[in-house]
Amino acid sequence: MRILVVEDQDSIRKMIEALVQARGYSVTAVANGAKAIDVATTDPPKLVLLDLMLPGQYDGFEVCRRLRADPTTRSIPVIIISALDDPDSRAKATDAGANAYYTKPFSPIALLKEIERQVGAG
Repeated sequence: MRILVVEDQDSIRKMIEALVQARGYSVTAVANGAKAIDVATTDPPKLVLLDLMLPGQYDGFEVCRRLRADPTTRSIPVIIISALDDPDSRAKATDAGANAYYTKPFSPIALLKEIERQVGAG
């Protein structure tokens, strides 16, 4: 089962990759929104872990909206992992179609439980 990790900070991306790989998931990791959309629509993952503040053309909100608008990716669970911890960002993420929202720093155990809940495992 493959998870798409979308995070522009190398250290955080590598930590998330190691965390989910240790739980037995395969990972595709990208650092910007345009690549995330390309990967997700070309080879849909089982779940997306998505940062909101991304460099380039699409931020995480727009990535989530585009994933929800595409029939190929519409039903893929999206978990936001962001440093933004304000009610407006949470509401905007929900409106964009996010399934869950975690703020950095996050609990690895809580995130793994959420992943398993979203993909129907464990």
